[in-house]
Amino acid sequence: MKLINKATGVIVLGALLTVALAGCQSNDATPPATGQNTANEQSKGEGATNAPASESSEEKGTEAIKEGSMEKEGNVVLKELAFVYNEHTIAISDTANEDQMEQMLGKPDNLKSHTYSADDGTNMDTLIGFTEKVYTYPGLEIKTISIPEGKQDSIFHIEITDPKYATVRNIKAGDSLDTLKNAYPEGKLLGDGAPNEEDDFRYEPSNYVDVMSFHIKDAKVESIQIYSLLD
Repeated sequence: MKLINKATGVIVLGALLTVALAGCQSNDATPPATGQNTANEQSKGEGATNAPASESSEEKGTEAIKEGSMEKEGNVVLKELAFVYNEHTIAISDTANEDQMEQMLGKPDNLKSHTYSADDGTNMDTLIGFTEKVYTYPGLEIKTISIPEGKQDSIFHIEITDPKYATVRNIKAGDSLDTLKNAYPEGKLLGDGAPNEEDDFRYEPSNYVDVMSFHIKDAKVESIQIYSLLD
């Protein structure tokens, strides 16, 4: 009986040792698994950190376009100071030599040229060396000027009396004062503006150098002058 009990005790003790060893092996396997999970989490964490960093660098690489940083086509103000003929828009400060003028308007009835000098009797000392040309057509006169350095001629004065030459807002000689006011609400009459008297209606941009002036007679546009003041 004692031998049976001892045998039984040995078996139980062996079983306990087996369980204990299995538990130790299980505990020894845990750290690598835990370490692997930690590496994955770090990898995920690094990926999460890198994504915003990448987006941030892209945002920094894209520059915002600021107002005024992109060049606009032409000068809006000067393009308003213009007239239209045969689909050609001719504006103050446009460059125009004799060939270009003939292509746009045909051959002029008269062409005069004058180079300012100290003894020409004009007392235009600021324009000494400048060459002025005057192109005359029926109902239209255009003046150009070129500076001594040889740059191209540019238009600085236009006078219109023929209704076939209309402004870019379609105002022409013979139009009523009311039509003119509707087309150029920014303009104003310089005098009292009595309908049966002569007056001048002026459209003047904010630079006070480039001007469009309509001469009014009997409540109608008699003539149009577009000009730029020379320094």
